Amino acid sequence: MPIVTVKLLEGRTDEQLKNLVTEVTDAVEKTTNAKRDAISVVIEEMKPTHYGLGGTRKADQ
Repeated sequence: MPIVTVKLLEGRTDEQLKNLVTEVTDAVEKTTNAKRDAISVVIEEMKPTHYGLGGTRKADQ
């Protein structure tokens, strides 16, 4: 039962998120031989104020 968590900044469309779930599921199914209905994909969207890189919040760039 693979569980994949994808963390990214918010701002993608529902269609993009739908495609992300499908593509990640396809990749996990292909590489692990797990059954498709046993693969979970969790998307965690972050606000730019809640993410920093190199000491600077994304919102401040």
